[in-house]
Amino acid sequence: MSIIREIPWVSLTLALLTYSSLGWVISSANITPIGWVGVAIAILILVGILTIPGIKFAQYSNYLFKSNTRTFVVTVFAAFSLFLMIAWFRLFLDTLVVIAATILVRIDFQAAGLRQVYGFATLSFISLLGLAIGALIHGLMKLPTS
Repeated sequence: MSIIREIPWVSLTLALLTYSSLGWVISSANITPIGWVGVAIAILILVGILTIPGIKFAQYSNYLFKSNTRTFVVTVFAAFSLFLMIAWFRLFLDTLVVIAATILVRIDFQAAGLRQVYGFATLSFISLLGLAIGALIHGLMKLPTS
């Protein structure tokens, strides 16, 4: 019973609503089933990256900036990402909201003292459930009424 009280319900609800909104937007784009699988994999990768502890992230960043070539590639990628951010500002804002909600859940899980595996599993479930709920609601709203 004590684990139920430790779960950050408010941030999980916010993440569910955010991912539902994302599911709605993606569903309105009419992508193929392969595209949905790609979105689900991208969400799991995002959740995995954001639930990695800071020490491991520092190790990965040290690996990225170990040589001048890698630093140059990361810099060119960052400049290209900045260009895309400015060119598609609406998409950038939607992505930023999803990332912020995910980070909020991670911080709340960490503050509650819950294990990272539990946080990853719960956040993955909530994000994929929210994506499915958003797509389902969009699909139900498109049905013709008679």
